Order: sequence, then structure tokens, then C-alpha cells
Amino acid sequence: MREAILSAAELLFSTRGFNAVSIRDIALEAGANPGSITYHFKSKDGLLLEIYKRHCGPMNKRRIELLVAATRVRDVQDRLEAIVRAYVQPAFSSSSDLAGGGARFTRLRAVMSAEGNAVVGRIIAEIFDDTTNAFIEAIEQCLPHLPRTAIVWRSQFLLGALYYTLVNPERVTRLSRGEADGADMAEAIEQLVSATVASLQAPDVNHLPGTVSQPASAAAAPAKAVSRKNARTPSSTK
Repeated sequence: MREAILSAAELLFSTRGFNAVSIRDIALEAGANPGSITYHFKSKDGLLLEIYKRHCGPMNKRRIELLVAATRVRDVQDRLEAIVRAYVQPAFSSSSDLAGGGARFTRLRAVMSAEGNAVVGRIIAEIFDDTTNAFIEAIEQCLPHLPRTAIVWRSQFLLGALYYTLVNPERVTRLSRGEADGADMAEAIEQLVSATVASLQAPDVNHLPGTVSQPASAAAAPAKAVSRKNARTPSSTK
């Protein structure tokens, strides 16, 4: 019954979101009594936390194992690629033996992130922040010229790409007119690793040659001046 409840909750959360699903909905889907849910998990929050733990525990463990091996690679370029692969690969393979597999849980994660629920935010921070910080620090060692903020931004983009790659593989197949198979996980991993390594190695946008960083207020001043000028100039289209 406990497994049936977990499977039902994961299915409903991944399709409807957290806020729209009630304990009664989960009980109905699982063929359980609502009291069984509170008995096993205390609350809907506790149920969601358990779903994250059952998937992310093995995934984070494998990520750290691969990260440790990656940091021993001597060539910096190869090391950076190995670090990114250590983050990406377990997301495709982890928890495939559990109900729903990796793709459904990734869809759930994407839906949860989009909702912006405070409970979900705390769970995500508890489950992922330590592992994510370990990867950011390893990337910093490979790219010491980049500020941490740039690496954090690019790590965020990687996470979004990872979500979408797992959730909507058929789009790749459709837009490539069948020349690429979006469900080919090995190819998806290589493409994602290659694109991420390239983005991580790009120059910092705040320190491009010929550019000068300035406060947002200073940058906005010329635009405001142009706006005031246009307001005083009669328009030929009026």
C-alpha cells in the first residue's frame, strides 16, 4: 500500500502539480483510504519529500561517485567534460527500476519548480543544494577565470535543458524530421554534455572585450533620455 500511494502521488503531482492534488485524490488513485496516507507520510508535504528522496538519493549518490572520479582527470578540458557528464548521466539512468522511472520524476520536478511553492522550494534545497554546490566548485577549479555567478547561471541553464530533454524527447524527432531520435538516451547525453561544456567555456558576459560594466540605473538613463526626446518630437504617423 505504501508503494501504491507513492506511485499514485508521483503520477498525479507530475501531471497536475502539487497544489491541485489533494490527499483524497491520491487515495482514490492508489485505491487506499485517506487515513493510510497520513499514517505512512503524515501529510502531503511528507509524501512529496519521500518521493524526492526515493529518486534523488540514488541519483545524488551516483553523481558524487562520478564527480570524485572526474576530478582526478588531469587534462582540464577532459576533466570539465567528465564533470558535466557526471551530473547529466545519472539523471537518465537513476531510479529506472522504480515506478515511473526517471522521465516521470523529471516531469514532476519541472512542474514543481514552475509552481514556485514554498514547501517544494524547501524540499528541493534540502535534497539538491549540497550536491549542486559540489559540482559548481569542481567547475570553478576548471574555469578559475569565470566568476561563480556565471557558473551558477550556466548550471541553471543545464538544469532546464535536462528537464526538457527528458520530458519532451519527441520534439527532437519531429523537428529533425526523423533524422535524430529524441528517445536515444546515449545520444541525448552526449549532445547535452557537448553543449554545456561549450556554454561553460564562453566568456563572461560582463567582461567581454570592448564592454564596460555599469549599474542598471546608469544603463537606463540614455534610454529614458531618448524616450523624452521622442515624446517632444511630433510623429509623422499621427
